Amino acid sequence: MRVFVTGASGFVGSAVVRDLLGAGHRVLGLARSDRSAAALEAAGAEVHRGDLGDPDGLCGPAAASDGVVHLAYRHDLMHTGDLTAAAGIDLRAVEALGAALEGSGKPLVAASGAGIVQASGPLATEEDPAAPGTHRTPAEEAVLALAGRGVRSCAVRLPLSVHGPGDRAFLPEVIRRARARGVSAYVGDGANRWPAVHVLDAAVLFRLALESAPAGGRLHGVAEEGIPFRAVAAAVGRRLGLPVRGLSGDEAAAHFGWLTPFAGLDVPVSSALTRERLGWRPTRPGLLADLEEGHYVEV
Repeated sequence: MRVFVTGASGFVGSAVVRDLLGAGHRVLGLARSDRSAAALEAAGAEVHRGDLGDPDGLCGPAAASDGVVHLAYRHDLMHTGDLTAAAGIDLRAVEALGAALEGSGKPLVAASGAGIVQASGPLATEEDPAAPGTHRTPAEEAVLALAGRGVRSCAVRLPLSVHGPGDRAFLPEVIRRARARGVSAYVGDGANRWPAVHVLDAAVLFRLALESAPAGGRLHGVAEEGIPFRAVAAAVGRRLGLPVRGLSGDEAAAHFGWLTPFAGLDVPVSSALTRERLGWRPTRPGLLADLEEGHYVEV
């Protein structure tokens, strides 16, 4: 297949590109900078210059491809607290990609977030819908609705911690703030749980979904159902030689900043249906083992 990948030079995207190429697919990657374009070319992918903020510019490469993997997201806006703007850009991109693929039967596999699920039991499952009003809910619902318009669409919900060498998201921010404040912290008693997946296992799931996932489904890219955040803080503290403390209220907000609602999030997630339906079997190190390898604290 010739696959158009948005976010192709990002942390998850670059792993997905390598996995697709390794499986014999051809990749056309979206690049908005010379640096991203060079990285894609070095990996063996074709390059389409463009930007997520120009949704009309996504239509041509999507229509000319055999399938699309949509991974790009304006995380920089999330970090400034502008979740609404980031979500709006994502929704418009999904709508443009869907319009380009409408009636074709081609696959569209789009990243979503496990943190938005409205769990009906002790573990969130693929059958649980996104909670109303969360920032990524409209885009996920738009992806699923495309199944009724002749697109083999599915949403892959990723956990807060997609970890591995090169990670630039939540876990590095937890470490950066621990270093800056001299304490590795968690919110309250730290019993809230973070699901996790290694980036290379996530990449395999995106490829499997592209190749064979049924239309209109939700998949959970989760290898570990839920790791207590205090265990994450303890591992960070041990690697950095810092004390570990629970913080509440204003103290927690001052320590974690924009990360506060995520640091306190409790979203244990199952991927049993995803494994059954696609034969996905995560094999890479877990989050705590990955932390112990040292690459997170070397910089």
